[in-house]
Amino acid sequence: MTTPVTTPEEFVERWRTPPNLRVSSVLTAAGFTFPPALDVLDAVRQDEEVRFTILGDEDWSVRMDRTSAFRTAPIEEVATWMFRLVHFNLTRFYSGLLSGFQEQVMIPWRTRLSSWGFTWQRCAPLLFISTGGASSTYHNDNSHGLVWQIEGTKTFHSYKDPDQYLTAEAAVVGETTAEEPPEHRPADRQSVRMRPGDRLWSHALTPHWVTTESPLAMSVTLSHGGLCHQGRFADRELALRSYWDQHPDEAWKLDLRNVRY
Repeated sequence: MTTPVTTPEEFVERWRTPPNLRVSSVLTAAGFTFPPALDVLDAVRQDEEVRFTILGDEDWSVRMDRTSAFRTAPIEEVATWMFRLVHFNLTRFYSGLLSGFQEQVMIPWRTRLSSWGFTWQRCAPLLFISTGGASSTYHNDNSHGLVWQIEGTKTFHSYKDPDQYLTAEAAVVGETTAEEPPEHRPADRQSVRMRPGDRLWSHALTPHWVTTESPLAMSVTLSHGGLCHQGRFADRELALRSYWDQHPDEAWKLDLRNVRY
């Protein structure tokens, strides 16, 4: 894996084209300190907009019982279950659990992007929590993501050359999503181990999947819709723009919710 991008000039040069790249905290430094993942999980699981999936090899009835009890069971017990969870609207927690996140994370990051010549149509944080052995679906996102590992360890899997496995045009029409990645040559895979404090730039419309390596892991992805540098979109996003030109009624309808978990 290449060394992290450390300068705005290098980020501007490399943000547009896969493969994914590590980003130094020098570029993304934020003063915000997250509560422990267990506390975040306990609060977020109660919210009506949370999404979660109980996983594991247990009988389906066990998984159904855990699904029903997910919001009310003792949090220490829930943390022993295999699951994946996502929340797409963290603004619901800005006045409480995540007080200061907007001022200490989102505003400084948007300010940096703007000073480097970027514009965007949406920049929003997404929360991911999972337990050991859990894996995301195999999918692609319509937006670029700055993945920030907060607690625990995950491995972010993608491809060195995504076009070998999924063209941008196929990604736009949703030919990616599956529970497991397709068969592929290990040499073609790019697997980045993410530890607390690590950041990764995930390119729009590139297939990927994420595995959890620690008992509990939490990450936040800053999702960038319509990101553009001095009038130029990323290479793969041009396919999305072309599709939306032909289907204007679909533009942005699925952008945020197309981040699968």
